[in-house]
Amino acid sequence: MRVITLVAGIACLFVVLLDAFQTIILPRRASGRFRLTQIFYAVTWKPWAFLGKRLRNPRRRESFFSYYGPMSLIFLLAVWAGSMVVGFALIFYALGSPFSDVTQGPSFRSDLYVSGTTIFTLGLGDVTPHSAWAREIIILEAGTGLGFLAVVMGYFPVLYSAFSRREVSISLLDARAGSPPTAAELMRRHSYEGGESALSLLLVEWERWSAELLESHISYPLLCYFRSQHNNQSWISALTAVLDTSALLIAGVQGHEARQAQLTFAMARHAMVDLAQIFSLAPIKDAPDRLPAERYEQLYSLLCQSGVSVCRDGHSYERLRDMRALYEGYAEALAGYLRMPLPPWIADQPHKDNWLTVAKLRAQTETANSHSSHGAFVADVLPSIAAARDERHDF
Repeated sequence: MRVITLVAGIACLFVVLLDAFQTIILPRRASGRFRLTQIFYAVTWKPWAFLGKRLRNPRRRESFFSYYGPMSLIFLLAVWAGSMVVGFALIFYALGSPFSDVTQGPSFRSDLYVSGTTIFTLGLGDVTPHSAWAREIIILEAGTGLGFLAVVMGYFPVLYSAFSRREVSISLLDARAGSPPTAAELMRRHSYEGGESALSLLLVEWERWSAELLESHISYPLLCYFRSQHNNQSWISALTAVLDTSALLIAGVQGHEARQAQLTFAMARHAMVDLAQIFSLAPIKDAPDRLPAERYEQLYSLLCQSGVSVCRDGHSYERLRDMRALYEGYAEALAGYLRMPLPPWIADQPHKDNWLTVAKLRAQTETANSHSSHGAFVADVLPSIAAARDERHDF
C-alpha cells in the first residue's frame, strides 16, 4: 500500500509539473491527449457556456462570458498548487508520516498540513520532521513552491501583454470596417481615391496580426477565452472579417491589392485552422450560408455604388464560394464553441459609430471649402460641429 501511495504521489507531481511547464514555459503547442489543463477547460467551459447561453440579455450574457477567461486562469493555478500539495502529502504518507505533531498523531491530515505550509513557504515550525528523507523532501518542496510562485509572477504580464496587443488592432478596425466589422463596410470605407494603397497597408498589418495571434494563442490557448471590451467585437469576428475581405479581393475585385490579399488570406487562414485544432474542433459543414446568392447580389450592388472595381463574370460567385470553403467551417466551429458570433458580410442594421459622425463633418467641410465665402463655412459647418457628439459604445 505504501508503495502504491508513493507511486501515486510521484505521478501526481510529474503530471502537474509537466502540465505547468507545457502551459507556461514551453513556447509551442503542447502535446498529449490527457493534459491537466486540457481536462480542466473541457470540464469547466461547457457548464459555463451552458449557463451563459440561458441569459437572454445580450449585455449580461457577454459580461458573464467575459469573466470566464480571468477566473479560469486563477482556478487553474489553484488546481496546480492543490495537486502539488496532495502529491507531496502522498509521498510523506508513503514514508510513514515522519513528523512530530503536538496536536495529533501521525496521519495523512498532518502530511497535508506540512505539505501546504511548505509549498507556500510559510515555515510555521509547529510540525517538525524526524527523518532524513522527510527533511530533504521538505527542502525540495519549498524550492518547488518558490519556483512556481516566480514562474506565475512572470506569467501574468506576458499573458496580458499578448491580450493587449491583440485588442489594439481589433479596436482600430472599428473605424475601418464598422462594429461588428464586415467585409462590405471595410471595402466601402476604402473606396476613396488612393484607398487601394491604404487597404493594402491595412492587409499587411493584419497579416502580421494574424501571425502574432497564431504564435501567442497557440502558446497560451486560454487567451482564446479572453473577450474584447465591447460586446460587438471579438478576435474571431475580426479575423473572419479580414478573411472575408481577402477572399472577396482575390475572387472578384480588380486591383493590385489582391496580391497582398493572398498573403493575408494564407496567414489568417493558417491561424484560424490551427486554433480550431487546438480545441480539437472539426470544421462545420452544414452551417447556414453566410452569403447566399441574393446577398451576394446585394453585396455586389453596394460595392459598385461605392466605386469599387468589381470583377463581374459568370464564375465570380463560385470562386468566392470556393475561397469561403477554406475557412468558414473552422470559423463556425470556433464561434460555436467560444460563443462568439461571426460577423455578417453586410450589416443589416449598421451600427452607428463615431466614424460616421466624423465623415459627415468632413464632407460638410469639403463642401464649405468649395464656397467662396467664409460666412458660408461658419453658417454650415460650425452648427454641425457644435451638435456633434460621441456615439455611445455598446459595452
